[in-house]
Amino acid sequence: MIKYLHLLPSILTLLSLGMFTSCDKKHSDEDFTAYFGGEVINPQTNYVLFLKDNEVIDTIFLDKKNRFLHKFDSLTPGLYIFKHQPEYQYVYFDKNDSLMVMINSKDFDNSIVFCGRGGEKNNYLMEMYLLNEKDRSSMYDVFFRNSKDFIKNIDSSYAVRKKVYEKHKSKNEWNANFDSLAIASLELPHFYKKEVYPYAHKFIAGENVINDLPKDYYDHRKSVDFDNPTFANFYPYVNYVTSLLNNITFTEKKGNIDEFALENNIKKLNIADTLIKNSKIKNHVLNGLALRYLMEEQNMFNNSAFIKRFLELSTDKKMQNEIIDIENSINKLGIGNTLSSENFVNEKNEPVDLNKLITKETVIFFYNTNIQSHLNSVHRKVIAFKEKYPNVNFIAINIDDSYEEWENKLNDFNHKNIIEIHAVNSEAIKEKWVIYKIHRSIILNADGTIKNAFVNLFDVNFEKNLN
Repeated sequence: MIKYLHLLPSILTLLSLGMFTSCDKKHSDEDFTAYFGGEVINPQTNYVLFLKDNEVIDTIFLDKKNRFLHKFDSLTPGLYIFKHQPEYQYVYFDKNDSLMVMINSKDFDNSIVFCGRGGEKNNYLMEMYLLNEKDRSSMYDVFFRNSKDFIKNIDSSYAVRKKVYEKHKSKNEWNANFDSLAIASLELPHFYKKEVYPYAHKFIAGENVINDLPKDYYDHRKSVDFDNPTFANFYPYVNYVTSLLNNITFTEKKGNIDEFALENNIKKLNIADTLIKNSKIKNHVLNGLALRYLMEEQNMFNNSAFIKRFLELSTDKKMQNEIIDIENSINKLGIGNTLSSENFVNEKNEPVDLNKLITKETVIFFYNTNIQSHLNSVHRKVIAFKEKYPNVNFIAINIDDSYEEWENKLNDFNHKNIIEIHAVNSEAIKEKWVIYKIHRSIILNADGTIKNAFVNLFDVNFEKNLN
């Protein structure tokens, strides 16, 4: 209970507004009213978006105290998303739930706490999410291990999470619909690790472990409900299915595979089409495969062939248009073209003309302050490159932060001799320059034309791109 004491003033305020209905209050079978409210500390915008399947249902504005409150006259039970730019998180509503969420935008995920009717279910989802994210940060070393040690490690991790699930379920006695989601948040990240391991180990350690795996290693596949509509836009599910498709293709090639080869990625589309019957879920998975492929493979002919097959299988017009728009943006980033003009500021919050900074071959890279490990590692990498390639210019572009956040962070890390600028409109840059992954870098010629718009500073072959 101590954890919630600092929330008491806001909770009492919302209680006084009549937000939280008594647990004993009875609702008719036709009554699907629900409430969603809360407080945003250090807000980045003056509103919170409420979404279902990536479609904005409502824009909920903050008041002068950065609080918000919204009544839904009818809200179908299920999984939703709330977003305070640029961060988002899931929220689950049962019939007639009344939820309040507390958010600090400077530590978004770690700060989230739910209160009210339905709060404990959502606190379980957040606890499981944070545990799984903590795991993800250490998986590189785990994937390096031999199969026996790998299985021992992930089984131990799973046992810890299963106790969390059992504790919350015994306290809350939630219904079968939510239980399927609660189990998925427990099991799918575990299954994801099992699917990723064979090809990740081959990539990291150079060893093929396909024949070393126990005979029951893939038994978990029998328990996955590939057509549960609740999972349509649930990240652990989409993440698992993507890794499953990668691993099936990898295994069929007996461990010898170019992950981004056209043939292999069209095969993934075909497997997804056969594996998943629910059209809504299938469209999300197909869309995810297309996004990932387009972010990595930049052979224009291959892109066209892949998109052709994607459009034959996808039935969601909006997703189809999204992929077509991305392909068009990629085409504009071809060799010899120029980047679209965007707005930047320097450390003094003065406007910067990017073109005037390009006086020799230039590498542009990106970061945001929320991903501390990437921020540190990419700057260390660039500092090393600058010593080795003094005739190459390096420009760091900060995205997804406010100017104030960026300014405060600059003094905390080593950016020696690196030009640092801040993107005024991150969303525009991400869309036009196709920056969907933070590790993307762009190399420009001395005249500002594009030399290679799709490179990774951490790729072992990166230096082959430099003069």
